Amino acid sequence: MKKSSIYDERSRTTIFLQAVIVLIGIVAIAIMIRFPLTEGRAVNLDLFSIYSDPFIMYGYAASIPFFIALYQAFKLLRYIGQNKVFSQAAVNALRTIKYCAIVLSASIVMAGLYIRISYGISPTENDDPAGFIAMCIVATFISIVIATATAVFEKTLQGAVDIKSENDLTV
Repeated sequence: MKKSSIYDERSRTTIFLQAVIVLIGIVAIAIMIRFPLTEGRAVNLDLFSIYSDPFIMYGYAASIPFFIALYQAFKLLRYIGQNKVFSQAAVNALRTIKYCAIVLSASIVMAGLYIRISYGISPTENDDPAGFIAMCIVATFISIVIATATAVFEKTLQGAVDIKSENDLTV
């Protein structure tokens, strides 16, 4: 009886975390749709001009790894809920999350460099890119921490999967 209650608790926890991941995705999409409409230089533009801005389009393209990583985290939680955490599919999901975090951090660094170079040359500009650069540094740091933690989890889980497959062959 006690064993089923542990599985029920794990199931509830993974469902809750999956709901949190879905909520994060919905909030991210809402921000991506709404934020360009409130941006300072786009206030007087029509919808086509706002969403055809190269920097906004780059932001949408750079968000693809973020959403792929969210989906992979959702799948990983599904594997955990099904008690298939020690499987090659779970290792592959962690590997994909790691690569997405690396690509996302590189995309953020490239955007920060673009802003720094384009706004840092002309001293007559009134825009100060320091806030954006600070956000880039923080977001890049978070992505690197996620990539590092995921790499450690992936390596540990791969070792466990290898041991489990050896044990399955000997039994």
